[in-house]
Amino acid sequence: MSDHHRTTDDAWAPEACTLPRAERPLRLAEFDKFFTDAVRGLDRLSAQHLRLQLDGSPQVEEAARNLTARESSCCSFFTFGLSRPDADSLALDVRVPAAHVHVLDALVERAVSARRRR
Repeated sequence: MSDHHRTTDDAWAPEACTLPRAERPLRLAEFDKFFTDAVRGLDRLSAQHLRLQLDGSPQVEEAARNLTARESSCCSFFTFGLSRPDADSLALDVRVPAAHVHVLDALVERAVSARRRR
């Protein structure tokens, strides 16, 4: 893994995260796969708010609900909201408080990187 990803990984999991350190690489891999498979676009609406446009399939909706529920349980500073703007798409809003903007920055960086690899 490059130094760039090490820095991003450190930013991804602040001390407020209660996910055991040994499980963090697995969660990162889950997010990377989700970003690669499901994300069709992204908008940084503010420093504290990201909106991901997702494939609208039922499988993606289930994966988004599962992944965000598990992430919320260990990183309570995240607020996730899933909506269906139309029949063929989903939107995932991700919000963080000002103290955790660096975590959202790292999430954006991973999402952009995963989309480039696709």
